[in-house]
Amino acid sequence: MNLTEWIISIMEQLGYFGIALLMFLDNIFPPIPSEVIMPSAGYSASQGQLLLVGVIIAGCIGSLTAAAILYWIGYKFNHDKIFRWVDRYGKYLFIKSSDVQKALTWFEQYGHRIVFFGRMIPAVRSLISIPAGMSHMPFWKFMLYSALGTIIWTTFLACVGFYFGENQALMHDIFSQVGYVIISIVALIIIWVLYHRHKYKIK
Repeated sequence: MNLTEWIISIMEQLGYFGIALLMFLDNIFPPIPSEVIMPSAGYSASQGQLLLVGVIIAGCIGSLTAAAILYWIGYKFNHDKIFRWVDRYGKYLFIKSSDVQKALTWFEQYGHRIVFFGRMIPAVRSLISIPAGMSHMPFWKFMLYSALGTIIWTTFLACVGFYFGENQALMHDIFSQVGYVIISIVALIIIWVLYHRHKYKIK
């Protein structure tokens, strides 16, 4: 049984709870991708097995629950403890200390807005919550940015599966193109931030 078949079997057995559980794992365990979970759930909705709005809500709940837990881990434990834990146990979650450090650097350089865009970027989605907690970003603001990014991304993925689930080639093309769009937007934001920082230093 491959990953996609396993994901579909979980959803068939557990329904909306299964979707929430899988999206929770997506944020904790990067090898389980939302790009497979939500389109598969959306396709199930197109077949009348689930409701599209229920699929989206379940996906958001699972994703945001994981984000909140990772935030509080970052908030409650100091820098050294987190990195020691990742060094010891991160390999079981396919996470390295360098990945956490990279996410922390991104957060320090680009600020709170990276939380919003990070919800739509694989790997970053799983890690950005910890630096947000470590930097003591206000929880309400973290959850607001996370919710906005999560709702947009989860809805997009579910709708792709709902409308194009039977055309795997087209779905692949859509994901490829949207990946470039997200990267371009993030790059533009980085350029904007660097420009204004440079402008402020000149003044």
